[in-house]
Amino acid sequence: MKISQKFQQSPKDDKIWWSFEYFPPRTAQGLQNLLDRIERMRALGPEFIDITWNAGGRTSDLTSEMVKTCQGLIGIETCMHLTCTNMPKEKVDSALRDAKQHGCRNDEWEAVEGGFVHGIDLVKHIRREYGDYFDIAVAGFPQHMSLPPEELKQEIQWLKEKVDAGVNFIFTQMFYDAQLFIDWVKAIREAGITIPVVPGVAPIQTWNGFQRATSLAKIIVPQSFLDVLEPVKNNDEKVREIGTKLVADMCRQILDANIGVRGIHFYTMNLEKGTKMLLEELNLVPRIETIKPLPWRQSLTPNRRQETIRPIFWANRAKSYISRTENWDEYPNGRFGDSRSPAYGELDGYGVWIKQTKEDALKLWGHPTTFADLASLFSHFCTSDLKALPWSDQEPSSETSVISKQLARINELGFLTINSQPAVNGVRSDDKIFGWGPSNGYVYQKAYLEFFVSPALLSLLLTQIERDSNITYYVINKRGDLRTNTHSDGPNAVTWGVFPGKEIIQPTIVEAVSFMAWKDEAYELGTQWAKLYEHDSPSQKLITEFMDTSFLVNVVHNDFHESDAIFKPFFKAGAEYIALQSKTNGVNGH
Repeated sequence: MKISQKFQQSPKDDKIWWSFEYFPPRTAQGLQNLLDRIERMRALGPEFIDITWNAGGRTSDLTSEMVKTCQGLIGIETCMHLTCTNMPKEKVDSALRDAKQHGCRNDEWEAVEGGFVHGIDLVKHIRREYGDYFDIAVAGFPQHMSLPPEELKQEIQWLKEKVDAGVNFIFTQMFYDAQLFIDWVKAIREAGITIPVVPGVAPIQTWNGFQRATSLAKIIVPQSFLDVLEPVKNNDEKVREIGTKLVADMCRQILDANIGVRGIHFYTMNLEKGTKMLLEELNLVPRIETIKPLPWRQSLTPNRRQETIRPIFWANRAKSYISRTENWDEYPNGRFGDSRSPAYGELDGYGVWIKQTKEDALKLWGHPTTFADLASLFSHFCTSDLKALPWSDQEPSSETSVISKQLARINELGFLTINSQPAVNGVRSDDKIFGWGPSNGYVYQKAYLEFFVSPALLSLLLTQIERDSNITYYVINKRGDLRTNTHSDGPNAVTWGVFPGKEIIQPTIVEAVSFMAWKDEAYELGTQWAKLYEHDSPSQKLITEFMDTSFLVNVVHNDFHESDAIFKPFFKAGAEYIALQSKTNGVNGH
């Protein structure tokens, strides 16, 4: 959705909105950490976010990649902010094409001499080439109120010319003087500028940071701010506490000034706490999304907006799924793709990686030397005592807690789980753990388990599974040899919802072709884990051997009325395996 449409909706909903600005970090790890932070800060309820672009386009590729990730994976409306210093026309056009491809419809332009000579040239260029596809924002400078009258008049005239050329709204430079901003808004309104104005507000994080930012941008700081901040300048916590109250008071004054401002744009400086404290001080409680449209987060990129079905295998690696399926054929009827496509499941050009750095990974997983050590890691993940595994980009979901004890137990028995979901028999769509979709609906799930297992233990498990006609499974090894007890080539819906006035929605499925595509990634992640350790070390040998010899298995219990039925074959097979091991060890002992 265009940001201008959000502005139009705000008065109708009688709500104050807010947005966040970020800049591309300098390192790969910094980028990953920032994306994690943006994901967390999404819960603070921003209406949209803004990603900056350094002068000259030094970080242009990174900005485009962040826009793509935020729109496509995190599912948050994103504005691409360009500072067009020394920017050749070709680079601008490339950025716009990428933005359009990724579903970004919002651009903020801060024009500086050297690229497109004036900001108005840029605005005209975008409107000429792209019509009204993009919303365009330009920078506004409340600080201009301190200029001599003739200079102020000229600056406002230049701003109006940009607006008349097709600008949709104005982001202001940061400021700390509420009255200065109010007077500036009134001045541009008198000059005939009627488009929305968004005040840019920067939380006060530290004294040194505050001093550096305000002096660099030549921002006028009210003496009242300095009088209370300077005495505590050596106490960062106190500076932030007092600064939060000062900036919050400034925001209240603006929102209460009856000048048509209904939102605030926070310059986060890629930090989380200061912005969160400001929102709390302003009592702007985040609008928590209590009902999700689907159990997974929808992408905002144009070719995926209608996607309603995904294979369950990538449930814990959403970013990987989005990247993998970019070049799959189009999504017919809103489904995840046509498995007959020659592009389906290709790894080329994609690659697989573990999210953690080597240092973080070793802290998390230590140096396992026995299979019991491996099983313990998987078991601790299921009980949320370990925050990640190579196959899981994030901590276990809330629904995992419902079956955490059973999962921990089967992992200790030797079934190393990498994905699961409990059976759900018609809970309301607003349920806090399982709910998704429109109100007054009901959601269902079949119990599902996916795991690595040794050949001997698998043999015992399949014997038990064959006794329950409600269980279907797929088994595959590293070479790609597949076997199954299902007689259908079609997908098996493992999650579905029933809602008033709609077709039944089936957002997650199990089927053979996508399982084979996922197999390559699943085994490769284990291989990447092994490579974190020294060559020929006990840990590397242990993990490598297990990946080379184990089977990857998915199991669905198709009777969703039976919440614990899926675990019974595992408990029986595990007990039988332990008994056989004890017997073998006893014989060897004699």
